[in-house]
Amino acid sequence: MNVTFYGVRGSCPCSGDRYRRYGGNTSCLVIDVEGDEPLIVDLGTGLRALGDVLQKEVRALGTPLHATALLTHLHFDHILGLPFFAPLHDPGARLTVHGPAQPKGSLKDALHAAVQPPVFPIHMEQFRGEMITIDTRDEDFSIGSKKVMARAIPHSGTTLGYRIEAEGRTMAYLSDHQAPLDRRTIPEAVLELCSGVDLLVHDGQYTDDEFAVKADWGHSTAAFAVHVAAEAGVKRLLLSHHDPSHNDRDIDRILTQARRLPEAKDVEDISSAHEGQSIDLGKA
Repeated sequence: MNVTFYGVRGSCPCSGDRYRRYGGNTSCLVIDVEGDEPLIVDLGTGLRALGDVLQKEVRALGTPLHATALLTHLHFDHILGLPFFAPLHDPGARLTVHGPAQPKGSLKDALHAAVQPPVFPIHMEQFRGEMITIDTRDEDFSIGSKKVMARAIPHSGTTLGYRIEAEGRTMAYLSDHQAPLDRRTIPEAVLELCSGVDLLVHDGQYTDDEFAVKADWGHSTAAFAVHVAAEAGVKRLLLSHHDPSHNDRDIDRILTQARRLPEAKDVEDISSAHEGQSIDLGKA
């Protein structure tokens, strides 16, 4: 199982020399397993660059793209790449999106409402490829050879975290996770997703000082991410969903402080995700 990151920023994209090493695109990664179609996780602005890579691959093969995506929630930073995903402009292309069932209406209705005039020049129905949506709740299912666990996690609005298992390896993805006020209590669903995984990609958007004034904004501190990883027996933690106000040096400093926490000794590796990063989890 190979994991490649195309966007690791939260809230909104950003650009400039100050963001060069970690990148400025919002949440998107792809999981590749030999013999399976690509599995995309989140549809932030990083999806545009991923689409360019995938389109070259499928055109070299002479076939349209067939892929599946896991969508955590519907905030702009997690769906803004969708209308710019080049493979969806090819006839015969198909993107199947598993995403959180909405309190009102369907996932399809919500995504189509986000891609239409006046906020976008055309409707989703005008794309030559097909997008299939699957309203997802707390459930387990398979995508090719991969086993997926979806669980509702605390955030602003209906949000899913995911656990993916393939080739004897496991990863969990909790890009947006509201830390509790005590920054110690961990929901059972979160522990279920993260227990013993080889890789945890977790929200580490805020410093402790920032959380003190943004405690209800839907995100975690790096320290709480380390706490989750330690309690769940995670082998490798990647801090992600970096705040747009944090430049490369800020993220370096947050990472250094996270590695110095007493609980960090219980996690084999702690680092910060960056665009272009590729992690080969291998086979068990």
